[in-house]
Amino acid sequence: MHGSCTCRLDEYTLVLVNEKWRTLSHGHALMQRCTTLTLARHSRLLLRSKFALAQCQQSAAMSSLLINQPKYAWLKELGLSEDNPGVYNGSWGGSGEVITSYCPANNEPIARVTQATLAEYEETVQKTKEAWKLWADIPAPKRAEIVRQIGDALRKKIKVLGSLVSLEMGKIYVEGVGEVQEYVDVCDYAVGLSRMIGGPILPSERPGHALIEQWNPVGLVGIITAFNFPVAVYGWNNAIALTCGNVCLWKGAPTTPLTSVAVTKIVAEVLEQNNLPGSICSMTCGGADIGTAMAKDERVDLLSFTGSTYVGKMVAMMVQERFGRKLLELGGNNAIIVFEDADLNLVVPSAVFASVGTAGQRCTTTRRLMLHESVHDTVVESLAKAYKQVRIGDPWDPSTLYGPLHTKQAVEQYLAAIEQAKQQGGTVVCGGKVMDRPGNYVEPTIITGLAHDASIVHTETFVPILYVLKFKTEEEAFAWNNEVKQGLSSSIFTKDLGRVFRWLGPRGSDCGIVNVNIPTSGAEIGGAFGGEKHTGGGRESGSDSWKQYMRRSTCTINYSKDLPLAQGIKFE
Repeated sequence: MHGSCTCRLDEYTLVLVNEKWRTLSHGHALMQRCTTLTLARHSRLLLRSKFALAQCQQSAAMSSLLINQPKYAWLKELGLSEDNPGVYNGSWGGSGEVITSYCPANNEPIARVTQATLAEYEETVQKTKEAWKLWADIPAPKRAEIVRQIGDALRKKIKVLGSLVSLEMGKIYVEGVGEVQEYVDVCDYAVGLSRMIGGPILPSERPGHALIEQWNPVGLVGIITAFNFPVAVYGWNNAIALTCGNVCLWKGAPTTPLTSVAVTKIVAEVLEQNNLPGSICSMTCGGADIGTAMAKDERVDLLSFTGSTYVGKMVAMMVQERFGRKLLELGGNNAIIVFEDADLNLVVPSAVFASVGTAGQRCTTTRRLMLHESVHDTVVESLAKAYKQVRIGDPWDPSTLYGPLHTKQAVEQYLAAIEQAKQQGGTVVCGGKVMDRPGNYVEPTIITGLAHDASIVHTETFVPILYVLKFKTEEEAFAWNNEVKQGLSSSIFTKDLGRVFRWLGPRGSDCGIVNVNIPTSGAEIGGAFGGEKHTGGGRESGSDSWKQYMRRSTCTINYSKDLPLAQGIKFE
């Protein structure tokens, strides 16, 4: 295309030369007139050539997008196109920065999304707060009916949406589908929850008085999610928040905007079919400017943030400054502890799944493997063999077990971490290299020989590097598990029943997720998900995590004709 544009420019140049020659042969007056005409014609031709060149460039850019290739035509089943609006508040829009989403498996552009401006964020918040007035008055079981329909709509699109997660985030196809399934499952959970939300009726010490707890929605829940689970984490928050009577404003990760748009289109269609304001589930794609606005905005009654501990700390401080409510799901430096009596047939596949799954980009990824000295060498040898058998390839190929890292920056972090580990005394047993192929592929890596308190071991690098540590005693292992700043997930492998309950007890693991004979990743939606310390303390999904999306009132009702005071106080 660019070649044909160049040929046309050469033809226009030849015309100008001929015009000049004719002008010179007819004298000065005619030359002046012809020169004027020539310049005018030259300007028109130049404009045409520029326009043609721009058309060529635009056409080339469009054809280079994956969405326009037949192999990826399924993207349009999700309502996606070359250019997608990144704001939804009952209507679609967006006039901010245009960003391109890239496929981590080949670093080719998929499609573009136009992010929100701060003015559009302001408009969206206003519309979302207005929609809450309607939504909060709908009975909880009726709200849950809408959530049920959202779950059903997701079921119909589960394969194609899972494919998009795989394409845009980089995780393997079965994990992409599984992530959408989590959203579906939480919808089902929230439907049942809608008839169970409530507080107790407490005995009052005063005659003729009733003491009850009333739970009400907080209002507007802001949801900021990370790239590694671009569907599920929003689903955990959205389904529970909606059932509790809240409206939602979502800002997904800037590197997975197409998934945010696709999910919002599915949810918006359900709301529109039920004649409800689409702004009940609003979305503003954006970067740090939108995230900062949400953190500082007093109209955001609860801010749920999932991401790194570094950014989460800044978000927490901004929210706290306005005495706002926050739900933080931050980093995890998770450990599996393997004792001498462990079933090694469970240990090896568990360690591989938890350290290699999602290419080490889960917050529950196992990053530290603590092995009792009696089984250390045996497990390392078996683990290295298993690592070499991991099927690496295109994430949407059903036979693939391990895909690329999400970004080129993650590849740089991977290399830097390996270099630091070597400098601190570590030995690379397996992996350690960037793979020579398109995309952000690196080898899953095992490193031994480091001290349990080495700085790199205490650093959560969001890549597939497993640090293997050797310990002697139970007390030592438990202490090493707890000495890192994060406190998300942890696991032991043992047959000793006494050790199990010590692990679960007050002097055992200090994490929010404490497992026995299963890996650190793969949490179920029925239990509350979250962690302690620098993980943020938030809880999402099951159990009583719904309480974070509601405010509690202790209510005393006097149905007598007297006015007795509590604690028997007399005021006469």
